[in-house]
Amino acid sequence: MAGSTVSSNGLKLRPGRPEDAPELGRICYEAFNTIASKHGYPCDFPSAQIATEVLRGLLDHPKTYSIVAESNGKIVGSNFLDERGTITGVGPVTVDPTHQNSGLGRVLMLDVMRRSKEIGAAGIRLVQSAYHTRSLALYTKLGFETREALTNFAGTPPKLNVPAREVRNAAERDLQACNELCEFVHGHNRSEELKEAIRGGSALVVEYDGRITGYSTGLALFGHSLGESNQDIMALIAHVDGFGGPGILVPTRNYGLMRWCLRNGLKINQQTTLMTIGLYNEPQGAYLPSVLF
Repeated sequence: MAGSTVSSNGLKLRPGRPEDAPELGRICYEAFNTIASKHGYPCDFPSAQIATEVLRGLLDHPKTYSIVAESNGKIVGSNFLDERGTITGVGPVTVDPTHQNSGLGRVLMLDVMRRSKEIGAAGIRLVQSAYHTRSLALYTKLGFETREALTNFAGTPPKLNVPAREVRNAAERDLQACNELCEFVHGHNRSEELKEAIRGGSALVVEYDGRITGYSTGLALFGHSLGESNQDIMALIAHVDGFGGPGILVPTRNYGLMRWCLRNGLKINQQTTLMTIGLYNEPQGAYLPSVLF
């Protein structure tokens, strides 16, 4: 965790603390709700309470770097960096609506970018809401490259049988096969995330012809899924009773999976954009990214 720093305009950056959660949650909800409402979209966080619980989990996590901005002793923003793998994931970055357009978002982004470089990460990634053009402009100016348009789907997963695919809860013995699959799809693995999901009971694997061909850490914005083919992703989606939070992210160019989701009653919430700096391999097979990447 970085120590406190003070800028020339009196803005103070310090590490986040668990007791910051209620105020950070309020700011997070108000920031997301303000921009979403302005563009006619639902907020990613239904309430300040839910935002608070999400951020409390990040503040408590040993592999999440957090930074809080204060102005005249008052919390005005925060940012987070997931450090569980070769690639770091940014967000959520939030600025109190009373401090929007002040340059604070840039300051918070530069801090986590510095942190990612400091720990030797091979790359850094984020997912931003496509309607939020100011953040798209900021991230592009900071060096991020647009890699993928993503469609956020919500609704009730269809109860369908995907031929020859069996889905079951993942176990620790599946780690090697899942890591190898992730390396095939993305060029790196996300082993720490998968271990957490297995221990938490949300991880699933898909088996086809006696071997693992897909896995998921959770069908939700903070979970990721991947497989050798669309059928593996379809089997994962059809296995769960519901999605966590606002739903799942589907690469928009995967028209086969997009069409399947639409034909089976899922609804489009919004469009988002995957952006990266550093290591990036064009994905193979099929995948659903998390809201971090």
